Amino acid sequence: MKTQRERIPFYIITGGPGVGKTTLLEELQNRGFGTVPEIARKLIKEQQEIDGEALPWKNKKRYMTLMFHRSVESLKTTIKAYSGTQPVFFDRGFLDALCYASMEGIPIDQEMKTVSETLRYNTSVFILPPWQEIYQTDEQRKQDWNEAVFTYNKMIQTYRGYQYDLIEVPKTSVQDRADFIVDFIKNN
Repeated sequence: MKTQRERIPFYIITGGPGVGKTTLLEELQNRGFGTVPEIARKLIKEQQEIDGEALPWKNKKRYMTLMFHRSVESLKTTIKAYSGTQPVFFDRGFLDALCYASMEGIPIDQEMKTVSETLRYNTSVFILPPWQEIYQTDEQRKQDWNEAVFTYNKMIQTYRGYQYDLIEVPKTSVQDRADFIVDFIKNN
């Protein structure tokens, strides 16, 4: 019998930058699943538009804090609004902000740790591995390839540290990746 945590229908899709997360979420949305967009990318665009400081290349701590709190609010809002039986997929979760903090040497306060230990997504987290053939930088994604690989490895460490099971999504077509995730959920 599944535990309460395993029955939570909110799944994270994560990984380093430029591995196809957003494209995969678009495919799942096209199949009728609920999706929640990435907070970090939206935050970066917002800060760029207002010449703000909460950017990963300016005020890293402010960026991480806003990313964390907005991701927590996104999950809480989704929980309150949820009335279905289908899974909902998140383009990253609030633990991604803690991973970023770890990578940048930013201290994580006790409140963030407590939230991360008590507010939970489904135990199974889908992680997309680095894929150099599709990797590109842009105005919001400025990390080079080595940073992308480093981020992936830190994601593994962070999610495992908070007792999540990582399911690696194969490097294949977006349709096959979506099939892989849907089949995994149906069979587990």
